[in-house]
Amino acid sequence: MSREIASFISHNKDLITLYKSNSLRDHIADSLLADSILIPQQIARAESSESYTVRMKSISFINIMIRNIISYCNGLEHDGLKEREYLDLMRKEILSFRKSFKKWRKSFGGNSGNKTWGFNDYKGY
Repeated sequence: MSREIASFISHNKDLITLYKSNSLRDHIADSLLADSILIPQQIARAESSESYTVRMKSISFINIMIRNIISYCNGLEHDGLKEREYLDLMRKEILSFRKSFKKWRKSFGGNSGNKTWGFNDYKGY
């Protein structure tokens, strides 16, 4: 979804080179893409790590990225993006994810050695 929103707001520019643009919207689109890509990477990192510290750092990083994505949507809205329904859909999805993420985070409850922390249950697997 973030890729489609980034493509739309950047007028189908090359998404890999958005960071080179002078446009605020292009920079927000680039950040939206980066954070959206990093979330599943951090989940995988936490799931595969035996280290309590690595897991906690991943959880913290995911929290930051969730807040960032909501902020990017707000920033695009304040920048005058007319197609608010795309932003509302993204907000709805990230808030739904945050709800599942909080359940996953709470199920973790310490350095118990449970390798998956029950996150796959919340993803529907």
